[in-house]
Amino acid sequence: MPEALAHATNPMTDDTFRDDVRQWLQAHCPESMRQPITSEEMVWGGTELSFRSEDQRLWFERMRDKGWFAPDWPVAYGGGGLTPRQVRVLEEEMRRLGCRQPQYNLGIWMLAPVLLEIGTEEQKLEHMPPMAQGRIRWCQGFSEPNAGSDLASLKTSARLEGEEFVVNGSKLWTSYGDRSDWMYALVRTDTGVPKQQGISFLLIDMKSAGISVKPIELISGKSSFCAVFFDNVRVHRRHLVGPLNGGWAVAKKLLAHERAAMSKFTEGGAPSHDPLAVARPHLFDEAGHLREPALRDQLAGVMMDAHAFALTHRRVQAQAIARQDVSGPASIMKLVQTEQEVAKYELLMRALGTEGLQWTEDDPHPSTQDVTRSWLLSKTYTIAGGSSEVQLNIIARRVLGLPSGGTA
Repeated sequence: MPEALAHATNPMTDDTFRDDVRQWLQAHCPESMRQPITSEEMVWGGTELSFRSEDQRLWFERMRDKGWFAPDWPVAYGGGGLTPRQVRVLEEEMRRLGCRQPQYNLGIWMLAPVLLEIGTEEQKLEHMPPMAQGRIRWCQGFSEPNAGSDLASLKTSARLEGEEFVVNGSKLWTSYGDRSDWMYALVRTDTGVPKQQGISFLLIDMKSAGISVKPIELISGKSSFCAVFFDNVRVHRRHLVGPLNGGWAVAKKLLAHERAAMSKFTEGGAPSHDPLAVARPHLFDEAGHLREPALRDQLAGVMMDAHAFALTHRRVQAQAIARQDVSGPASIMKLVQTEQEVAKYELLMRALGTEGLQWTEDDPHPSTQDVTRSWLLSKTYTIAGGSSEVQLNIIARRVLGLPSGGTA
């Protein structure tokens, strides 16, 4: 019997399950996989899997075989069959031990919850097991050259011819579009109705004829964003998620999961510098005397904000387990976390002074390595997944119930 199925058919008490998880992690998570991760060490699921060490490969395969890439999915779709409460226990025990994320997969975090809710059985069986095995890498095709925060203005068209859509247009700021196997995309399927009502949600094989991808060079010196071009790309109708011209509602569901995933991303082990480790040598001299009292106070504020955010994230998780609506908190958390990351790196650059201007691949001080690049990259956090300005509007209207227009 597969390991994931054994867990699904043998329910445990919370305490027994916690003990079981703790023992399994202790025995199967290599010591080297209990260290803070760097961006170069992140393993993205997909057809182009690569590992930097044997420990990394073992950790990936062990978590995959356990069904814990997607621990809360039904076993029939490749998941672990765990209850929401058990998933929380698993996350707590991984965090306690310092376990790295075994893989990063946008399909699992963002697309799969939508497929579970509104996808056809054929779509679930075709796309979810490969995600759960880490065999497919997904990218998101939403933004376009003239449709960023105003996403409903998108122009990429999909004309239905028999049982196939013919897609033409382009997408912009597609993260890792050059390394992805599939894309979930918004396309315009009707131009004769209000813009939100003529959009559909398609799943597109990135190996399809007519697709070309061009990386976009970033100020940080690293290129994760791409422009993707579609020239008469044919997509079978079975890859339409939700109703024809109903993609706007599907996208809103996915974006709610995206914002929750982005808030979970850092807590789940994505690279992010420890502010105290970076700033400490610059706040005190060799005799232990304080150099910069103002910076010390700002550092304390940054760390307190991060702790408060982590506690809030756990509270929202508990609300989700209780099946409460967390769409409002999801928008708030995305806004707060990204703004906190920006504020943290601004502070670290001030603390580093001229050392923050270095641009070397072999920084002798691991705690400060890549701070400059991360500071530059942090500028994108408040745009990706919905800009901070858009988030503020969503919070004002949907959470606080404020009017959308008029005078005070």
